[in-house]
Amino acid sequence: MDLRAAFGEIDIYLFDQLLRGRLAPGMRVVDAGCGAGRNLVYLLREGFDVFASDVNPAAVATVQRLASELAPRLGADHFRVETVEAMTFAAGTADFVMSSAVLHFARDAAHFDEMLDAMWRVLAHRGTLFCRLASTIGMADRMRPIGHGRYRLPDGSERFLVDEAALVEATRRLGGELLDPLKTTVVQDERCMTTWVVRKA
Repeated sequence: MDLRAAFGEIDIYLFDQLLRGRLAPGMRVVDAGCGAGRNLVYLLREGFDVFASDVNPAAVATVQRLASELAPRLGADHFRVETVEAMTFAAGTADFVMSSAVLHFARDAAHFDEMLDAMWRVLAHRGTLFCRLASTIGMADRMRPIGHGRYRLPDGSERFLVDEAALVEATRRLGGELLDPLKTTVVQDERCMTTWVVRKA
């Protein structure tokens, strides 16, 4: 079996959600900030009802081409050029919303909340929000604050960063419940990536 052909460049932490049965064919899935669709190959091929948005028109065009090959049943309106905070998918659209390496591009805390609230709006009751985002967890002393919740990381990039308390508080504010404990990968003293999985209670 050609795993790359079957799953594309899927995030291994999203693959874990598949293995645990939290994603099943027929579910409605929204990829908020989809990029070129690296997490969508398997979902499109296996009959998920996929919706996706990205601010980059070229990225959305790439996803549309991918969908035309793997899931021609899906209409063009499933794939939209728009920011996460301004997504136009209907409220309660999705059983599963994913955001992979997107939220840390927030300009500040208000923008972070706008993106988060937009994803929560399109999530159905008892649906799952899956996020991978940069954080300070495990390397707080290496991050240089530059204002408005943004930091300069050891790898030279600038990101909006959260910590454990911020994610716990966001979960509480949304009225959600953590499905998994927060899990953070420290990438060789350069950055930290946290997986945050929440059910809409």
